[in-house]
Amino acid sequence: MTANGRDDRLRGVRGCLILVCGLPGSGKTTTATQLAFHRRGLRLGPDEWMAELGANVWDSRMRERIESLQWSVAEDLLRIGVTVIVEWGTWGREERDALRVRARELGASVELRYLDVPLDELWRRIQARDIEDPPIKQSDLDDWAKLFQEPDDDETHLYDPPAE
Repeated sequence: MTANGRDDRLRGVRGCLILVCGLPGSGKTTTATQLAFHRRGLRLGPDEWMAELGANVWDSRMRERIESLQWSVAEDLLRIGVTVIVEWGTWGREERDALRVRARELGASVELRYLDVPLDELWRRIQARDIEDPPIKQSDLDDWAKLFQEPDDDETHLYDPPAE
């Protein structure tokens, strides 16, 4: 062990944080699941944890707590060289920046997968999956689209290119 608590056997092993960014229905879970399989990483998304705990997926306070816990786990895994796929949606630039900066402080590479899907297709997918209770309304999606900060070229250049 080194003075900072890092195992010398891990020297040169670099973790990777992959942020899967998009609105509901954009394919975040599908994309994150595929990435976890192909990159042999751990996928972290709050919805399954909330369901397992019997929490309502619309409980924003519980979602924040779960995402905080997941980030704590992610930090530990990134330190030891694991690939971590976060599928929180990361709607805001500030949140994405904070995760990217912290992952880099831990020595990890950071990739961004932005799932840019037109609103009419998002709405079609949400209706087809019919899993939310209460259901998402078209007006909800319209409001969320206004809040969402789409990654621009200046931001995307701050990330590492996809490994595959």
